[in-house]
Amino acid sequence: MTDQVNTDLENFRKQWKEEVTRSRGAPTSLDSKPTRPPGPAKASSHSSQTYPTTALPAPSEILKGDEEEYINDLDAQDCRDVETNRNTRPSGEDVEATHPDNIGSREPRSALEHYEKAAERETDGNLGDSLNLYRKAYKLDARVDQIYKNKHFPPSSFKSMSTNLNPSNAAVTVPNPAHHSLEGPPASSTAQLIASFSSLSILPVSSLQDELPPPPCPISKIPSELLVEILQYTAIVDIASFARLSLACKHLAYLVATEDQIWKRVCLGPEIGFSTMHYTWTHYVSDTPFRSFSVIDSLDDFLSRLNLKPLNIPQPSSFPLSLAYPTYKHMFQTRPRLRFNGCYISTVNYIRPGASSPSQISWNTPVHIVTYYRYLRFFRDGSCISLLTTTEPADVVHNLSTEHMSSHNPVMKHALRGRWRLSGGDHLDGALDQSQNIDERLEGDVHIETEGVGEKYTYRMHLVLKSAGRTRATRNNKLVWKGFRSYNKLTDDWAEFGLRNDRAFFWSRVKSFGMGW
Repeated sequence: MTDQVNTDLENFRKQWKEEVTRSRGAPTSLDSKPTRPPGPAKASSHSSQTYPTTALPAPSEILKGDEEEYINDLDAQDCRDVETNRNTRPSGEDVEATHPDNIGSREPRSALEHYEKAAERETDGNLGDSLNLYRKAYKLDARVDQIYKNKHFPPSSFKSMSTNLNPSNAAVTVPNPAHHSLEGPPASSTAQLIASFSSLSILPVSSLQDELPPPPCPISKIPSELLVEILQYTAIVDIASFARLSLACKHLAYLVATEDQIWKRVCLGPEIGFSTMHYTWTHYVSDTPFRSFSVIDSLDDFLSRLNLKPLNIPQPSSFPLSLAYPTYKHMFQTRPRLRFNGCYISTVNYIRPGASSPSQISWNTPVHIVTYYRYLRFFRDGSCISLLTTTEPADVVHNLSTEHMSSHNPVMKHALRGRWRLSGGDHLDGALDQSQNIDERLEGDVHIETEGVGEKYTYRMHLVLKSAGRTRATRNNKLVWKGFRSYNKLTDDWAEFGLRNDRAFFWSRVKSFGMGW
């Protein structure tokens, strides 16, 4: 093996010498020496000192000597490289292990290698092996998933999107995307949308076919003044139908939302407005109206006489606008008021444990689910009806009237007559004294006095008006308990009823009640 390597090197050395000699114009024979006439040596021009001159070798001899020295060094280096390669040549096992096809078959050692191996097995469908490798990886390092993510999916591999949509160095011709929505025009508020309908009118219906004339549309020819009067009568008869007219066209939507004259008539009118709300007692508990103000009927009457305060507080003649109610529409929607075209129903459900029979052997204890209902209906004259029963609303609501109470209806057997009033307010023009209870000056509280189980008892309910829905269309449709007491007229004692199981009242419209007259 060594002789073969030396022979190859010797042949390579001879070929290289021939090529170098041929490129310099020298004869091909390596033994011939070029002759050149000797010349005197030139002294260095950088020094003025004279040195003795000696004979210098010819340039060809210098070149030949350098070439032989370089070739000898090259031969020695080649021999050392061959020897090094011979000593460092890997064995058969090492070659098989370092083969590209066998790199992935060696056993993983670090947590990252286990994780990579598990991901590879999961891709191949070997879920069992993959799960075992994942477990080993997390046992070695609990954060191996982050290491794997940083190695294979570094943050630099994702393109970062610029947050500056309109940089300062942008050209003048580049539009500002801040003023142009990618999904359409910017959304406007409801007030701005309604204001954009002010210049619109009711358009007649277009023809369905080109050959036929368009159908008549008389309402499009009515003047605005007459149209407002029609809408006002509609609101008085049914405020819900008046509100639904805004769905017909944009012009009607503008009138329904902005015509304050209509909303003022609704607020101050006797149909469903605040002039029908009573802020003082107008009836006895037995549902008879007051004849004179010197008659003592209940505790309030007795206290009013002792304090020398008149029982009759003048009703408000008008409800002026304020900061709390800037428009009559806002006042009608948000100001606390009771409704007369329906009733308020409270459904109570609770569980009561039963008792086992002593004569029978039972493995469990019975449980009773108790369900009962409370009904309240208010009338415009200040009277009301209260009923506590287990009968469902479908069999009760149509009988909640004074006529059925006097006709000995079995459903209304336990109904109680009473009276109601609201608390508040600043709109009474100073009728309420500042020394009165704070509850009397706050709006929204409902005070109800009804008959008791006997003639010597009187029940008093204290409720507050709330809203059950999230929209303005569902306001003042809920009555929440604040207190329930019983007054004994003989002993002058008050007893408090527990409200652990009682629930709030929710208003439900009854079409047979009409406007509640």
